[in-house]
Amino acid sequence: MNDWSIEDWRKILGAAPEGIVVCNAAADHPVVYANNAFAQLCGRPVEALLGVNLRMLQGTDRDQEGRQRIREAIERGESCRAVLRNYRSDGTSFWNEMLLQPVRNGEGRVVQWIGYHRDAGERLRPAERTGAGLPAWMREDRLTALHSRAYFEEILRRDWQVAQRDSHEIGLALFDIDDLGAYNDTFDKAAGDACIRRVARAISSSYRRGGDLVGRWEGGTFAVLTQGDAAASACEYAKVVVQRVRDLLIHNPRAGNGCRYVTLSAGVASLVPARELPLEALVGACLTALQRAKTIGKNNLCAAEARDFKG
Repeated sequence: MNDWSIEDWRKILGAAPEGIVVCNAAADHPVVYANNAFAQLCGRPVEALLGVNLRMLQGTDRDQEGRQRIREAIERGESCRAVLRNYRSDGTSFWNEMLLQPVRNGEGRVVQWIGYHRDAGERLRPAERTGAGLPAWMREDRLTALHSRAYFEEILRRDWQVAQRDSHEIGLALFDIDDLGAYNDTFDKAAGDACIRRVARAISSSYRRGGDLVGRWEGGTFAVLTQGDAAASACEYAKVVVQRVRDLLIHNPRAGNGCRYVTLSAGVASLVPARELPLEALVGACLTALQRAKTIGKNNLCAAEARDFKG
């Protein structure tokens, strides 16, 4: 691996099926590398992309929420997901879904930005279709308006592969409402659904960075995907969420957590994944940590340990 040349890496990136672009972090963030897949996506030769800022792809269509997300992420030096309405050289528009990540030098300073791009046009159409990706109506959980598990798992698998390829940190957190069954038995299922929605809002409002992804896993369990956070940082974020839900003071007279309010248990797993490690190892480690949190008394958080990652 250490014997690979820059030219070897260029060949690998050039053959990638998704668009890959590297921009300089200085000045106007000019493109310093673009692969063939991105050139085909935006309908321009690679040579026409080098040295320019990719804002040119939006033309005069600058008032887009995705552009604001990208600006804020760059200012903070954080990862970001965004969908942009771009235009090819012939004037035709296309939806560009991108994952933007910072590249830091040995001193921790951002020196480049790398973006992974794909055509999101089909993803944004509500009609059913065949092929990769989910139709829009399958991306949202109807009860909570969070991302559905199917969509969350699709993005999780894609980001896992990116993390393996680029050797960067990726984190998963699972939050589960304690004693939800007892709550439903006491107040009925409709009240339980209302409780789930309140907890979902508390969790989603706690993760507002561009690279965060929040979804409903199942029942009263929620999943959060984070980028670039070390295990310690991921745990700190999760602790805040657990406390915020406790502070909602949703009464649960049959709670087994000793406080008679609705609480969360959480499991957190974060690592730089080895290339041979399957995604199931991350999910399994996170579930194991969640179960430990339940076992030691609920209203608690546990981080995955090295032995929990069983490849």
